[in-house]
Amino acid sequence: MIEAVTAGRQRGKIAADSVLVVVVSLVMAFLYVPIWILIIYSFNDNRTLTWPLTGFTTHWYEQLIRNEQLLTAIGNSFYVASCSTVLTLLVGVPAALALHRLRFPGKNVFRRLLLLPIALPGIVTGISMLNMFKMFGFNLSLETVILGHATALLAVVVTQVFARLQRLPKSLAEASSDLGANPLQTFIHVTLPNIRTALIGAGLLSFVLSFDEIPVTFFLTGRDNTLPMYIYSTMRRGVTPEINAVGTIIVLMSLILIIISVVFTVRDRTSKAHGL
Repeated sequence: MIEAVTAGRQRGKIAADSVLVVVVSLVMAFLYVPIWILIIYSFNDNRTLTWPLTGFTTHWYEQLIRNEQLLTAIGNSFYVASCSTVLTLLVGVPAALALHRLRFPGKNVFRRLLLLPIALPGIVTGISMLNMFKMFGFNLSLETVILGHATALLAVVVTQVFARLQRLPKSLAEASSDLGANPLQTFIHVTLPNIRTALIGAGLLSFVLSFDEIPVTFFLTGRDNTLPMYIYSTMRRGVTPEINAVGTIIVLMSLILIIISVVFTVRDRTSKAHGL
């Protein structure tokens, strides 16, 4: 009797898990259908978005390579995203360490204020920083965009690094101090290896968010276009296969970044499992 009840429960659990897997798979397929459509249409032989496809071609990728304005916009986006990510890490990691280790008046207020830029709509952050730059007489350029992106994305680094620091045993830093290491040596040899995956994840997320940021960029950019702003301006003439080709390349780059992040995470877990 007991075995029959147990077997019935197991069959019920398996059936429930199967239904959950099917539902999640259908939802994920629905969410990713637009991306697959974009990739398919980037190889469409016809300039208009018609179905079924009239033929297969790589002409739009060749035209993309010959488009100097588009290539310049892509280079600007890489420059802005890379610099803003580095700046965000340089400011965000010390801020997370301060929140984790120090006790000072207004600590909770400081922590909430760090989250404010990402909680606010991008248009509010963009207008606020535009007013500040105008007040101090700064000319709008890619550098002002970098400062705007770093400010808006600071919370991404702080929250991820702070969460990882909260899970670290305090005994590690105490043992390092007992062995004669100064705070800098403790950070480099003890803290940094343990928060490495959090730094990589926060950096990759900041890079991706900066790369496709529009509201803040719209208010802070000068004459130089980033890729999202270039696509936004060309969208007024309608979606072209060339834009689909750019989107396909961005999807491929995102997949590469995800794979890199997963590889580092798995390698870090493997090292910890073996006590390295």
